[in-house]
Amino acid sequence: MAVVEPSTRTMTLPVGRRAKKVRTERVTPGRMALRMLAGLIVLVIFVLPYSIMFFGAVKTKAEIRSVDPSYFPKEFHWDNFATMWSTPETPLLQNLVSTIIISVFATLLVLVVALPAAYYTARFRFPGRMVFLFLVIVTQMLQPAVLTSGLFRQFSALGMLDTWAAMIFVNAAFNLSFAVWIMHSFFAGVPKEVDEAAQIDGAGRFAVLFRINLPLVWPGIVTAIVFTFVACWNEFAASLVILQTAGNQPLSVALTKFVGQYETSWQYVFAVSLVAILPVVILFMLIEKRLVGGLTAGSVK
Repeated sequence: MAVVEPSTRTMTLPVGRRAKKVRTERVTPGRMALRMLAGLIVLVIFVLPYSIMFFGAVKTKAEIRSVDPSYFPKEFHWDNFATMWSTPETPLLQNLVSTIIISVFATLLVLVVALPAAYYTARFRFPGRMVFLFLVIVTQMLQPAVLTSGLFRQFSALGMLDTWAAMIFVNAAFNLSFAVWIMHSFFAGVPKEVDEAAQIDGAGRFAVLFRINLPLVWPGIVTAIVFTFVACWNEFAASLVILQTAGNQPLSVALTKFVGQYETSWQYVFAVSLVAILPVVILFMLIEKRLVGGLTAGSVK
C-alpha cells in the first residue's frame, strides 16, 4: 500500500504586500479564573457604596440608628421613596425640576459658546491666540466656592439673586474653559485639507463646521457635554449662596436639609442620593453608544 505524504502548500503573497504575523495569546483556565476574580473584586468595590445606600433607603430611621445594626433591612420600607417627596424639610420635586433646568440650559449655553470658540482657535492663527488659550485654562483653576461672596454681590446688584438664570450663567462660566480645551484638541486633530476640500466644493464656513467637522469631532463634543452636565448637576457652593428660596435650590443643596443639628433622616438622605445619581447613570448609558460610534466614525471610507 503506497503511503502518500502530505503536501505542503506555499501561499504566494502579492508583490508589495507584507505578511503580518498574528500572535494569538493562549489564555489558560487558571489565568482566566484570576482575571474573573480581579474583575469581581473591582465590581464589588464599586457597587458596595451604592448597595449600602439602597439598603439604607428602605430601612426605618430606628433601624438605621439601632445599636446592633444589620446590613440588610429586616423589612423593606419602599414607602420611603414616596414619602420623601412630601417631607417638610424641602420641596423635593421642585428641587429636582430646578436641578434639571439649571443643568440642561447651562450645558446648552456652554455648547453654543464653546463650539465656535474651539473651532476658531484650532483653525485660525490670530494675534494673542496663545494668550487667549492660556487665559481660558487659567479660569479652570477658579472654583465657585472661592468666588461665592463676589458672585453674591454681583448678582444682587444686577437684580438676579435667587434666580435660575444666575446659576445657569455661573455653571456655564465655570465649565466653559474645560469644554473649549477638550473640543479645541479634537478640532486641531482634523486636517485642514478637509476644510479646504469642502470649501472648493462650494461649502461655506458654517457648512464646513456643522456638516464636515462635527461628525469627526463627535467624541470630543460628547465628552464636553457629559462632563459639563455632571459638573452642573453636582454644583453646591454657589447654589447654596445665590439660591435662597427652598424651591429654587438644586438637589445638592436640598440633600443637606435632611441633616439636622440634633437629628438626621438618614433613610431620606440615602433615598434622595439615589434619585440624584439615577439621571447621571442614565445619561452615561445613553451617551455610551454614541461615544463608541463617534470614535469609529470616519475610520473606514
